[in-house]
Amino acid sequence: MTGPLTTLFRPVGQAELDLIAASGFRRFPPRLPGQPIFYPVLTEAYAVEIARYWNTRDEASGFAGYVLRFHVDSGFLARYPEQIAGAARHRELWVPAEELEEFNRHIHGPVEVVAEFHGRPAATPMSGSVPIPPVTP
Repeated sequence: MTGPLTTLFRPVGQAELDLIAASGFRRFPPRLPGQPIFYPVLTEAYAVEIARYWNTRDEASGFAGYVLRFHVDSGFLARYPEQIAGAARHRELWVPAEELEEFNRHIHGPVEVVAEFHGRPAATPMSGSVPIPPVTP
């Protein structure tokens, strides 16, 4: 019998999505050099923010952003304290790259694509900050 599960989200670009698809949507690929942390996020809204406003403007992401949803053993996740990345709503877990394979073994069911966003190459490169869409009254 399975214990309680926690729903997590992950924003990814096209290349990472392709690798996840190649696994049958069952696991996340190893981190690249220079990426010491795998960071699933705790809310769909935060994942959408990254996928929509960052990945779609990033050439390395293929100018595409996808929001993935997946379920992980809650007991296993207890070893990773919640982290705040900037704003209080930016809640995520930091999984060291060398623990990702074990993390993958605790995923239950498939990794699902729940949203996708597509951009196009920008006329000028991003300044390094995530743009916030204008608020319309």
